[in-house]
Amino acid sequence: MKGYDPLAIESKWQKIWEERGVFKVERDVHKPKYYVLEMFPYPSGRIHMGHVRNYTLGDIVARVKRMKGYNVLHPMGWDAFGLPAENAALKQGIHPAKWTYSNIEYMKIQLKKLGFSYDWDREFATCDPEYYKFEQRFFIELYEKGLAYRSKSLVNWCESCQTVLANEQVEEGKCWRCGEVVTVKEMEGWFFKITQYAEELLEDLKKLDGYWPEKVILMQRNWIGKSEGAEINFYVPLIDKQITVFTTRPDTLFGVTFLALSPEHPLALEIAEATSLREKLLEFRERVRRERKKIEEELVEKEGFYLGAYALHPLTKEEIPLYTANFVLMEYGTGAIMGVPAHDQRDFEFAQKYRLPIKVVIKPETQELQPESMESAYEGSGVMVNSGEFTGLASEEGKRKIVEKLEALGLGKRKITYRLRDWGISRQRYWGCPIPMIYCERCGIVPERLENLPVILPLNAQIDSRGRSPLPELKEFVETTCPRCGGKGRRETDTFDTFVESSWYFARFTCPKDPQPLNKEDVAYWLPVDQYIGGIEHAILHLLYARFFTKALRDLGYLHIDEPFKRLLTQGMVIKETYKCPKHGWIYPEEVSSDGFCLKEGCGEKVLVGKPEKMSKSKCNVVDPDRLIEKYGADTVRLFVSFAAPPEKDLEWSDHGIEGAYRFLRRIYNLVAENADLLREVSFSEEEFKELTPPAKKLRRKLHQMVKKVHQDFEERMHFNTGIASIMEFINFLQDSLKELDLRDETNRKLLKEALEKTLLCLSPVCPHICEELWQRLGNESLIAQESFPQWSEELIKEETITLVIQVNGKVRDQIEVASGLAKEEALELVMQLPKIQKYLKNKTIKNVVFVPDKLINIVVD
Repeated sequence: MKGYDPLAIESKWQKIWEERGVFKVERDVHKPKYYVLEMFPYPSGRIHMGHVRNYTLGDIVARVKRMKGYNVLHPMGWDAFGLPAENAALKQGIHPAKWTYSNIEYMKIQLKKLGFSYDWDREFATCDPEYYKFEQRFFIELYEKGLAYRSKSLVNWCESCQTVLANEQVEEGKCWRCGEVVTVKEMEGWFFKITQYAEELLEDLKKLDGYWPEKVILMQRNWIGKSEGAEINFYVPLIDKQITVFTTRPDTLFGVTFLALSPEHPLALEIAEATSLREKLLEFRERVRRERKKIEEELVEKEGFYLGAYALHPLTKEEIPLYTANFVLMEYGTGAIMGVPAHDQRDFEFAQKYRLPIKVVIKPETQELQPESMESAYEGSGVMVNSGEFTGLASEEGKRKIVEKLEALGLGKRKITYRLRDWGISRQRYWGCPIPMIYCERCGIVPERLENLPVILPLNAQIDSRGRSPLPELKEFVETTCPRCGGKGRRETDTFDTFVESSWYFARFTCPKDPQPLNKEDVAYWLPVDQYIGGIEHAILHLLYARFFTKALRDLGYLHIDEPFKRLLTQGMVIKETYKCPKHGWIYPEEVSSDGFCLKEGCGEKVLVGKPEKMSKSKCNVVDPDRLIEKYGADTVRLFVSFAAPPEKDLEWSDHGIEGAYRFLRRIYNLVAENADLLREVSFSEEEFKELTPPAKKLRRKLHQMVKKVHQDFEERMHFNTGIASIMEFINFLQDSLKELDLRDETNRKLLKEALEKTLLCLSPVCPHICEELWQRLGNESLIAQESFPQWSEELIKEETITLVIQVNGKVRDQIEVASGLAKEEALELVMQLPKIQKYLKNKTIKNVVFVPDKLINIVVD
C-alpha cells in the first residue's frame, strides 16, 4: 500500500476540478443562492498566512453551502491599484503594471494550490480598464446628481514627493517614504458626498444587528457620530459678526466662561488681524497642522491663546473671552466651541491651564459642587443651578427650554450634526484610476462623455525617482478636447483613492463579463453578499464606503438593495512569537537553534523570544505557505488554520499543531486505505442497520451524533474548530471500536463503510483533496465536491439512559438519569454537582470511589 502523498493527490484533484468546471456557477432561479466572499487581496507578490486563513474559512462556508443544495457564488479577484506598486517601481526599476500582473500570476498559482473552490471565470483586476471604465461612469453620474464635487480641504503634503499623504503615512511629522517634514496645506480635490447618507448609514446598522460583530457596528456608529443639540450664536462687537457654536449640552449655557475657535476658523484670523495677533495666529496654526494627527489621537497637551477680544453671552450679555485652541478642529461641528469648564473635562483642563473661571450650573440631585474644590468636571445630568429663570429644572428639561428661548430670540436653533465627513477621493498618484473630468477655460469643469470612457491610465509613463506622478507632465494625457464646446481642455491628473475600487467590486462579480456596468437580473439574483469575511482593520473605512456606494448605486438605479453584506465575519490574526538576536536584530525561526541561540552567520548569541504578535516580514515571524504546502500539503495547512482557534479569535502559530494536523490526515488515509479493498463493493441501506450488536449500535449512534454536530458547527454557528474536534473524536472512537467489530460480518462492513463515507463528507469542506481521493478509493464514481451533506437520524442519536444509584459510604442518597456507558470520571463529575450529595460531602475527604458501570457509584468518605 502506497502511503499518503499529499502533493500527488492534491495536484490530481485540482486538475480534475478545473477540467470539469466543478465550481463554475451561473444564475439559476430554480435554486436558492448563496454568495460567499472574502475581501479580495492586494497583489503584493506572495500570499501570507493571514490570506490562507481568511480564504480557507470562506472556502469551508462555500463547500458546505454547495453540499446543502445552494447555488454558490464564490469569486476571486485583485484589488490592484495602490501605493505599493509605485514603491516597487522605485526600488526595482519595474513598471507598476508589470509588477502588479506578475504578482497576480504568481498569487493565483498559490491560491490554486490550496484548492479553493473559486469560479475563476469571474476573476478580474481593478487596474483593468474594462473594470474601471464603469467606476468612471458611476463617478460622472454621481457628479451630475451632486454627490461628487470639487472643494478645498486641509491635507498632509510632502513637498519632496509632491503628493498628499494619508494620516497613516505621516510618521512623527515626517513622510514615511522620503523622511522630509510634512506640512498641512489647503488643496482642491474631489469628494463623494457621503454625509448625505449619514442618517441612513446610521439607521441601517440596525438591520445588521445580530449578523455583524457588535464591535464593528459600534465602531461604525461612533465614526458616523450623530450628535443632537443646538447651534448657538455669540455676537462679537469687535468685528460686528456672530460666532456660531454647536453643543450637545445647551443646559450648560450659563456655565460658559470662554469661547475657543479652531486656528483654521476664518473669524479667528479676522479677529487676530483686528487685535494685531495675525502672525502669532498663523504661527500657531502651522504648528497645530504639523501636530494634527497627535491632536486627533489626544496625544498632545491642550493649549491656545487669548485673541484679545470677547463675545457677548446670548442670554446674559456677559463678556466672554475669545481663545484659539489646538483641540478645536474646523471639520467638526462649526469649528468653534463654548467652554464650560465645570461640565466638560477638556474645557476644565484648558481653564485650569489659563486660569479661567469655573461656573457650576448643573449639580447632582443629592450633592453640592464647589468650583474651587473640583478636581475634575462633573459631566453628568442633574439639576440646573445658577441659570437664571431655568434654575431648578432637570437638565434634560432645561436643554429643551433653553433651545426654545434661543429660537424665539433668533439666537440659536436645534441641530443634529455628524462626525462623519465627506470622502476625499483625490490622490496625486500615478497608479490609480484616472478621474474622468476635464477643465475648460470657457466651460469650467466638464465630465468626459460616457461614450469616451474609459479614460485610460497611460502605461508608457514612468514615475520619477521621488515618486511623483508623471501624469501632470504627460502632454498626450493632459491635453484634450472639451466634451462640451470642442475647445482646448486639460484632463484631471489626480486619480481615485483605491477604496473606490473596493467599494463596488462585490457587485461586479455577479456579472464580470457583462457589457453594462451591472446586469439587473444578475445583481437581483445574487446580491446581497450572504457571508463576507475579512479583517477587523477594515471595520470602518472599507465597510463604510461599500455601504455608502451600495446606497448611491441603488439611487442611480443599478442596485435594489440597501446593504451590501448580510453577514460579516471578522477573522482573527495569525500570530507567532518573535526572535531577536542582540547582534542581528529580528531573525527568522529557522535561524534559531533548538536550545535558543542564533545560527545566522555562526553568531551564537542567545536569542530573546518575544510574545506572539501579528506575523510580519519586518519582524521575521512569518511562515511561508509555499514551504508548508511543499512539506505537508494544502489539506494539512487548511486543517490547522481551521482547527487551531475559533474563526473570530487570533490564531497562535504552532509547529507542533501543524505536525499534529498532518498526523491526523495520515491516520485517516491509512484507515481508509487499509479497508478500501474490503469495502469497495459494499453497499448499504438504512433497513440493514435495524439489528446491530451493542458495540455496533453505539458506533452508529456516535457517527450520527458527530454528523449533526458538524452540521451545526459548520453551517449554523461557523465554529469550525469544534466541528473538526468532533470529527477527530469520532475517528478515535471508530478506531477503538474496530477492535471489537468482526469485519467478516457483512453488516459490520456496511457500518464501517457508512462511518467512513459520512466522515469523509463531513471533513471534505476543510480537507477536500484527501477526501476526494479516499471517496474514490471506497468505490464511489461521483466527486465528493458535488455530494450532499450527510443525513443523520434524530431517533438514533438519542442516548439510551439508565438510572444510576448514588451512595455515600454504602447508603443510598440519590439517583440520577444518565447516558448508558458513562465513564467513571464523567459520572463522578455529574454526581459532585448534585446539592443532595454536596450536603453529605461537606467538610469530608473522599477516600475512594466505587463504580459499577450503568448501575451505581459509591463515594467513600472519612
